[in-house]
Amino acid sequence: MVRRSGRIVPALVLACLSVYGCSGASAPPEPADQAKAAVPGRAAAPADQPVNADAKAVAGFLDRVNQYVAIHQKLENSLPKLSKESTPEQIDTHQRALATMIQDARKGAKPGDLFTPESQVVFKQLLAKVFGGPDGAALKASVMDENPGVPSLKVNDRYPDTVPVSTIPPQVLEGLPKLPEEIEFRFVGNDLILMDTHAHMVADIVKDAFQQ
Repeated sequence: MVRRSGRIVPALVLACLSVYGCSGASAPPEPADQAKAAVPGRAAAPADQPVNADAKAVAGFLDRVNQYVAIHQKLENSLPKLSKESTPEQIDTHQRALATMIQDARKGAKPGDLFTPESQVVFKQLLAKVFGGPDGAALKASVMDENPGVPSLKVNDRYPDTVPVSTIPPQVLEGLPKLPEEIEFRFVGNDLILMDTHAHMVADIVKDAFQQ
């Protein structure tokens, strides 16, 4: 959990902040910059030594998210624009049209395309630190209170229309990398999903991201 009330900030979060700026930047640094990034509390690593593996995994995750969003934006820009006066029916039509185009562009999409195994490990460790902190039990209860627990969600599928979309407490979001506005983190049961909000669809999933 990222706190600014005098508590110690988890080292993993600090490592993330040093590389991609969890609280501000929406795009990962270039590979050359990643290799130069230093982990807080340590001397900068010589050029011939590997960069912090956790920070590198998250930077790679953000790079893949940005690639996804670039496709999303190109396809969405080809559709008629929505306006403030758009009706719910028009918004739904727009969502479904965009989802169909993204699904066609990502044929064969599968879990791990954005959340690679390496980045999944980092996200699970980060969530374990958040939920293992002093406020962890209350945060977990808050998450599970409105958590739909939808079984069998699949990557590249539309999020079920009949199932409410959960929210993530601000304290949890503070410790996660900042995403482009087209995509959001959501909890479904114990899983963490990337949800394309404009297309109302699942971009990727981390199974069993945390334990109840």
